[in-house]
Amino acid sequence: MLALEDIADAARMVAIDIETTGYPPVSAAEAARMPKGARLPGLVIEIGCVELLRGPEGWAKGVTWERRINPDAPVNRASIAIHGIHPNTLRQAPRFNQVVDELKALFGDAPLLAHGASNEISFLNYEFRRAKLATWDDWPFGDDRFVCTQALSHTYFPGASGSLDALCDRLWIDRSDRFEHHGALLDADLTADAFIKMAGGFVQDETRQVTI
Repeated sequence: MLALEDIADAARMVAIDIETTGYPPVSAAEAARMPKGARLPGLVIEIGCVELLRGPEGWAKGVTWERRINPDAPVNRASIAIHGIHPNTLRQAPRFNQVVDELKALFGDAPLLAHGASNEISFLNYEFRRAKLATWDDWPFGDDRFVCTQALSHTYFPGASGSLDALCDRLWIDRSDRFEHHGALLDADLTADAFIKMAGGFVQDETRQVTI
């Protein structure tokens, strides 16, 4: 994964979060064994992105982008309990190949940011391959494209939980909207906030008290 030193000259980044059907991506070896013409299931059902721009005073959030996506596949009940996205709300949504040009335009050549970035990497690669934008031997996205806030959190807070919730609490970021359900844009926004605070030096890990 990219470290802060690797993006020292970057003027722009894009934070991304993905919600899925709850099923794992098909590997290249598994895809090779499938019958010719077999239809692979879609896995991504929601993508949220937040642009980050570097200014004189550090990083700040820019435009946002969010899309629901019809996977033409079932959604695991356990995943619905986490993100609250029901299959019937996806029936009229576009397919991944109908939004991918917008996504690529938003990304440009900017570094990408995610919490637990290996998850976003695996699902982006799968959907790009499934859309025939890459072969199963290609890796459109890799560790060298992503900054991972989970990895950064382990640097700043050794031994602490690597969850996004725990990181937001340590950085005093309001995550109350996440109490009910996760959401791609919400999580991308929280990831962007966490990165801005860590990159800007707000990483004190001390006991705080509130008087009521």
